Amino acid sequence: MKVNWNYIKMVALFCLVVFLFAFASGRNSARLVTEPAITFTGEDNLFITNETVSKLLIQNYGGVKNVAKETLDLNKLENTLKSNPMIKSAEVYVAVNGTLNAEIEQKTPIARVSTNASYYIDDRGFYMPLSSNYSARVPLVTGFVEKNNLENIFKIATKIKNDEFLKMNVIEIHQNANNRLFLKLRQCKFLVQLGDLNLLDKKINNLKAFYQKNIKEKTLDNYSKVNLQFDNQVVCTKI
Repeated sequence: MKVNWNYIKMVALFCLVVFLFAFASGRNSARLVTEPAITFTGEDNLFITNETVSKLLIQNYGGVKNVAKETLDLNKLENTLKSNPMIKSAEVYVAVNGTLNAEIEQKTPIARVSTNASYYIDDRGFYMPLSSNYSARVPLVTGFVEKNNLENIFKIATKIKNDEFLKMNVIEIHQNANNRLFLKLRQCKFLVQLGDLNLLDKKINNLKAFYQKNIKEKTLDNYSKVNLQFDNQVVCTKI
């Protein structure tokens, strides 16, 4: 009987591959996780620190250093990080060398509410707590503001964030009891009466035209109120 050595070699090679794969998988699963490597993406300003993120991981797993890789529930760790009101998104993974990596994207504040409570509104219109680590330079929000009804403030704050003129000049957004909006500008004595958000772009263009005309004539300090609520005109009250 003739022995088929090619067949035997193929079977032996296959068994060797299976053995090596099983050995590598077992060794990889048993690998101990090292100290977490935390990376922040997006803006450089840190509202939440590396220490805080590490504490969140430790509190959730009683410490993640020297824990077997196979025992980690990465989804659970990600959800723990995302539950923090400072964090917008989080990705947690373990590298081949056993390093636990956490990539964190913080929320971006666009306005700071200062009424009976103090907090930020982020760029998705959600609540964001103040940080003891960093204070954002964003417009202040005063007046009648409810944490569960931020739509008006979010819309005007977004407009301010995305418009260079407004971003440079608006320092305060005020909302009265009737949800009418007012703006205060940097180094200006007058109050801008915006009203509701209807025809917002038109109102802002009227404000820009008024501002540019009067800054050239050096007459901005002559007014106490600038009313943008009327169609195609700016109604001003002199001091």
